[in-house]
Amino acid sequence: MNRLALHWQILIGMIVGAAIGITLNVSKGTREHSVSTDELPSGLSSLEFADSPSLIRISYQRDDGSPIVEIVIDGTRKTEGALTTVEQLKEHDKDAARWFHQYGRSPARRVGDASKRLGGLFLRLLRMVAVPLIVTSLLTGVTGLGHAGRLGKMFGRTLTYYLATSMIAITIGVFMVNVVRPGLQDNVAPAKNVVTDADQTLGELLFAQLETMIPSNPFAALADSSFLSIISFTLAFGIFAVIVGGRTLEIIREFFDAAFDVMMALTMAIIKLAPFGVLFLMTYVTATQGPAVFKSLFWYMLTVLLALGCHALIVLPAILHFIAKKNPLHFAQAMSPALLTAFSSASSNGTLPLTMACVEKRAGVSNRVSSFVLPLGATINMDGTALYEAVAVLFISQMYHGAVLPLDQQIVVALTALLASVGAAGIPHAGLVMMVIILQAVNLPVEMQGIILAVDRVLDMCRTSVNVWSDSCGCAVVARLEARGSAGSVEGKPSIEGEV
Repeated sequence: MNRLALHWQILIGMIVGAAIGITLNVSKGTREHSVSTDELPSGLSSLEFADSPSLIRISYQRDDGSPIVEIVIDGTRKTEGALTTVEQLKEHDKDAARWFHQYGRSPARRVGDASKRLGGLFLRLLRMVAVPLIVTSLLTGVTGLGHAGRLGKMFGRTLTYYLATSMIAITIGVFMVNVVRPGLQDNVAPAKNVVTDADQTLGELLFAQLETMIPSNPFAALADSSFLSIISFTLAFGIFAVIVGGRTLEIIREFFDAAFDVMMALTMAIIKLAPFGVLFLMTYVTATQGPAVFKSLFWYMLTVLLALGCHALIVLPAILHFIAKKNPLHFAQAMSPALLTAFSSASSNGTLPLTMACVEKRAGVSNRVSSFVLPLGATINMDGTALYEAVAVLFISQMYHGAVLPLDQQIVVALTALLASVGAAGIPHAGLVMMVIILQAVNLPVEMQGIILAVDRVLDMCRTSVNVWSDSCGCAVVARLEARGSAGSVEGKPSIEGEV
């Protein structure tokens, strides 16, 4: 396996993991079990389980003669009053969750849970290096610019690219949902009794993001992995190091250049484990959810995937070709390890170390650009998330109203999705919390969000890949514009300011 390129190793890991998971899910995904009297936990007179990929039933009776307690976990949300996930069971009834883990799980779920823990070790390794890599890479990139004028240009170009591509992605999503009209296909039953704890208004959310950008304790932000706080403080520190200049700038630059070299070496060592991490993560997803998750909500999934495909396979490659002057196929091949890891982990923050390594080592983008563009993009550039949120809300509105939302309301959805995506964390399912803000903006019941929970994980994997792909393309675009701007300055007006 070592003779194969990394992206082929990861692809093999994905295929093998999916094959193992689906096989287990189909053959060993269902189990009914009644706990024998001599194995019953203390205080119980009966304990029974029925485990299947989409439905779990737990019933028990205490030996004090109290009524039988029955708990249902229905991932499709078709059972009224049912819980949605095993995680909710832990909050609802800790004893039942412990009993289910000990006695009730099917063989497929046991293997899936074990694979999740093993795959989680790989994600923990990536998270371990994420914060120090962001700090060292950002400071290396900012101090390497040489002066504040070049920093301002790079920031402006990066922000312009991120806002433009996010808005294009949302526009594609809105267009596609109006063409396909997935909510009017009448193939999904509305869900009820979905509990959500996201009750912030859009203004409160944006102000909270502003507060997060000003950490009261930068060291606490580092400890808590608060990426927005870390990036804003690190940028400020680097900018003022450039302003102070002289020997101070030289010392800071040398120190963080050395620290960055060490972090990149550590990151590359961890990245070699990516095929195994992806294999375990894919085994977990397919063993616990099975092929059925790809069948439910077909029209909704089709709409999201078509929109994501248009943005990832047409818009971004066109930007690469015409603006960055790069071959999209070659660039995609270079970024494939990061894209496949983003797909399997559904975490752009967790994939950031691998994304940086691929952009620099495989795609040939300079560290000066990647160390600035990628950490910023992992926080604020969420093309796939913004597109997904717009499609999901319009899908919900079509189901709720039985008609297409008026144009002015669709514009509100688009703008709100753009702003909400900036505040979405680069972690699995973060877009679900932000979606509540958009639902409230167009007066839709937030409990309708439960309709899409069953397939959110699969779509989360796809939109995270698009997020990382857009960040990577942004690196190439900014690098091209920076190089062209530098060349123009040198040719037109020789000066210190025009030199790299």
